[in-house]
Amino acid sequence: MTVVAEAGEAVRWRGGYGRLWSAAVLSRFGDAVRNVALPLVAAGLTTSPFLLSVVSAAGYLPWLLFGLLGGALADRVDRRRAMWTVDVARGVLVAAFAAGLALGHAHIALLAVLAFALTTLQTLFDTAATAILPALVPRTALPSANARLMTGQALAGTFLGAPAAGLLVGAGVALPFAVDAATYLVAAALIASLPRSDITTTARPAGSTLRAEIGAGVRRLWRDRLLRGASLANLLGNLVIGGLQALLVFIITRWAGASDVVFGLVLAAYGAGGVAGGLIATRIGRWVGGGARAMVPALAAQAGCLVVIGGVAHPAATAAALAVFGVAGMVVNVHVVTITQQRTPDELLGRVSSAQRTVGIVGAPAGALLFGALAEVTEVNVPALAGAAVMAAASLVVLRAARAD
Repeated sequence: MTVVAEAGEAVRWRGGYGRLWSAAVLSRFGDAVRNVALPLVAAGLTTSPFLLSVVSAAGYLPWLLFGLLGGALADRVDRRRAMWTVDVARGVLVAAFAAGLALGHAHIALLAVLAFALTTLQTLFDTAATAILPALVPRTALPSANARLMTGQALAGTFLGAPAAGLLVGAGVALPFAVDAATYLVAAALIASLPRSDITTTARPAGSTLRAEIGAGVRRLWRDRLLRGASLANLLGNLVIGGLQALLVFIITRWAGASDVVFGLVLAAYGAGGVAGGLIATRIGRWVGGGARAMVPALAAQAGCLVVIGGVAHPAATAAALAVFGVAGMVVNVHVVTITQQRTPDELLGRVSSAQRTVGIVGAPAGALLFGALAEVTEVNVPALAGAAVMAAASLVVLRAARAD
């Protein structure tokens, strides 16, 4: 079974790519189950909004502290071994937490520690996963491989994991975490079975330090004008998305006037848009002539969607705009990852991708704070309109970088 890629290459599902895809999709299912269950457990342990925000912040902080380190380690070690070892460690951690819940030993501090530990391990896993893909498929097939990987994860998380979490929580508060632990362990077995001969690591120069290696990755990202522009656009985009996610419940219910039931349907439209975007991302890339050129209209489309979200107070308009926003967002994500993989030497790929991801992560919490403050002094829809201007600027940044490249 094959998948046709942009340049005529084919990605074979059998072998390494199929197992990597299966492991990634299974893990995303488990993550979705845990991410729905975790705030429910937290809300049952405390009524303090501040303590709930601490648990949320604990999930962001490791990327800022260890993101660059994770990229350097991903370039130093056997990526296959690093990934399955991390998944085993995450499976054991979540299984221990599930056992604690079942025995009645849950505490809000334990949730924060769990979120921090899992994201710390994720900094190594995610950069290794990004770096390992070019070793499993031809580089010209990367757009197709990334699109199918992200689409599978979106399907598993949005349409399978999130609904399953509600059923699992009803059956027992520890059950969702036990399921998540099991998905990590199965994913670890799949990754461990990847072919050794297809995955190589580059020997480090004598006397090389982690600090010097991290610096080399950051410099490589900065000196590549297109990757630098994509990183800045990613930062601006996450600034908007972080702010939008923080206020979305107010925008949909207070501004657009949706009921609680309609609120869920509007959110589902966003998830469906992401899946659809994954299915057409490579086609858009072929149509416009390249990854960076696909990002420009996608970011511009997101700016237009934000104008609708902030300017039209109706649930149907919000749902339609969020669906298109999700399509465009997936197109951007697929091509950001692809151009990074295609333009970066294998021995630097972990460090460059982690630097790019760390820059982007900064935008989400910053956007939540900025947009929240703006909504306090204006109206709840105004941040969406401000976000449209930011997204338009991101589109111009990529356009300028692509022209100058």
